[in-house]
Amino acid sequence: MFSLTKAQKLLQRGEISSRELVLTCLKRISVLEETIHAFLYLDAEGALRQADLADAKLAEWRQAGLPADQSIGLLGIPIAVKDVLTVQGMPCTCGSKILEGYIPPFTATVVEKLQAAGAIVLGKTNTDEFAMGSSTENSAYGVTRNPWDTTRVPGGSSGGSAAAVAAGFALAALGTDTGGSVRQPASFCGVTGLKPTYGRASRYGLVAYGSSLDVVGVFARSAADAAVVFSAYNGRDPRDATTQDLPDAKIVLEAEASPCLEGIRIGVPKEYFIAGIQPEVEEKVRAAIQTMADLGAEIREVSLPHTEYALPVYYLIAPAEASANLARFDGVRYGPRVSGESMWDVFYKTRGAKFGDEVRRRIMLGTYALSAGYYDAFYGQAQKVRTLIKRDFEQVFRQVDAVACPVAPTTAFPIGAHGGDPLAMYLEDIFTLPANLAGVPGLAFPVGFDAAGLPVGMQLMGRHFDEATLFRLAYAYQQVTNWHVQYPPLLQS
Repeated sequence: MFSLTKAQKLLQRGEISSRELVLTCLKRISVLEETIHAFLYLDAEGALRQADLADAKLAEWRQAGLPADQSIGLLGIPIAVKDVLTVQGMPCTCGSKILEGYIPPFTATVVEKLQAAGAIVLGKTNTDEFAMGSSTENSAYGVTRNPWDTTRVPGGSSGGSAAAVAAGFALAALGTDTGGSVRQPASFCGVTGLKPTYGRASRYGLVAYGSSLDVVGVFARSAADAAVVFSAYNGRDPRDATTQDLPDAKIVLEAEASPCLEGIRIGVPKEYFIAGIQPEVEEKVRAAIQTMADLGAEIREVSLPHTEYALPVYYLIAPAEASANLARFDGVRYGPRVSGESMWDVFYKTRGAKFGDEVRRRIMLGTYALSAGYYDAFYGQAQKVRTLIKRDFEQVFRQVDAVACPVAPTTAFPIGAHGGDPLAMYLEDIFTLPANLAGVPGLAFPVGFDAAGLPVGMQLMGRHFDEATLFRLAYAYQQVTNWHVQYPPLLQS
């Protein structure tokens, strides 16, 4: 099994073809997909056609004497895309029956950029319905299973993408992160996952959940792999007014004989090591922080005092935005329609029948928070506290360069464990929500395993638009550890 960066080198030297790489992924999918259920749509024929085109271009380059140190970008690299991002000609269901059969006529900007860099889209991955969930159990098309233990969840809402990378179905995958939906599944599945700064990458072509919170992130085996993909898709997009007019981030991680973190200050927030956290999670995260200290980083205890309010703030703001964004799904323009005697009957019956329980719950919460008489008391107050959470990060980043903490309180939990308790499910995101509310970047990566053999993840959070520091820290850590190169036993049997 290849990492993305290794596959790049092999393709450049002609030691493997893109067709062989795609066929390897497709073979693994054919053997394990029925067990894992990472994909909602697979375009095997289209991927092989694109692989042949990539091989022809690579052959031309080699014949022309492409310099050995010149990058081929993502040419010939197979990736997967979360099914909330549009790809022209491929279904986009958002894990919901209300979009069943919908095929968008355009491609999301981030996917366009990856395709322009030569990446091959294998297909669309499973997701909690409209990205609302922390386990990928809320998909209308079935549960995705964790490749490390198929009785457990892969995390959510980007669980299909995380599982696809962990199982070796793709060398990288796109996900989205509104409250932790890249970092938490990356932690549960033992892969590396980036949530960029809000405004760093385009949301054009992303079906909106919470518009002030949504970002497009990436899953890969390592920080080095994730940096390659992120470098290809970030940047200003005139079709998304929230993207910042900054130079595109091109992050190159050079191999070093002895990685050094001298001069880097890492903050450890006391609010993220709370009562009830799984002891092995705290143990492994603190050990990883010590490893970074051994590499020269300065470790400081810091405080993010408004962290405790992140959960209620998020579950007022995100549902309010979802209530507005999902109003467009009415049975008229997209997906199937339930017949009624009047226009309003069509709306009510279609939305009532086609939206799942969690989506209906969040729409109702959001509509209530925005309703007359309650707007100021709930939504307005939540926005004020959000400002305080953002200020906490601004103050901390005057003292340190990055913040290190757990991704989730536990490792992957059993499928169905939180089925009857939405609040217990919401608490799984307690450590990831603040980064979305503040708009700062976050990077999750594996730092060990618990007694059951399940991956433990740590996250780093950084200053706005300073993804480079997070990659540098994770890359240094991954040069002296091997957690990121471990594969689930399922792949070894």
